[in-house]
Amino acid sequence: MEILLATSNPHKVKELLKILPGKTKSGKVLIYKTLADFPNLPPIIEDGKTLEENAQIKAVFGVVHTGLITLADDTGLMVDFLKGAPGVNSARYAYPDRCDNKANNEKLLKELSGVPTAKRTAHFKAIAALALPTGQLFSEEGKIEGRILTDYKGSGGFGYDALFFVPKYNKTLAEMTEIEKNKISHRGAAFRKISKYLIEL
Repeated sequence: MEILLATSNPHKVKELLKILPGKTKSGKVLIYKTLADFPNLPPIIEDGKTLEENAQIKAVFGVVHTGLITLADDTGLMVDFLKGAPGVNSARYAYPDRCDNKANNEKLLKELSGVPTAKRTAHFKAIAALALPTGQLFSEEGKIEGRILTDYKGSGGFGYDALFFVPKYNKTLAEMTEIEKNKISHRGAAFRKISKYLIEL
């Protein structure tokens, strides 16, 4: 059974393949495709006002354009000092028309320049959405608390991972192994919850 992951981000795909189930409860093998397998699709217009809306937009897009059961997510970094920014705009924080991880991180550091450690609290939130050709749509949420450092630590992960410090583990997400990160991350939590629907297919 083919499942579409509505992303072309290779880092995210690699992460998800380590989290998602390989079979359904009835023994059907799950084969995961990505947007890279469908190069002629139109671009997805992520114009939702919330993470949940954007995740569902991507999931429904996949079903409509490929006919496949589709999984999607939208993730946001919410910084308390910035009143929840960058939030739903996390991927395009620096430039509204494209994702530039380095520029996003540099903008975040600039916005928090001089802000003391105690006020650099933040959390990541991920919404995973599953859309079926039957019209059914499911969503699940994952969240992790932390704070934003003043400089990068770690070389793993992607996005804001090297700036997001998790006090409970005394590491940034970028300093964790893939297994460690997937076990506690916002995206890992959301996709483990959504996996229960895949297993029942």
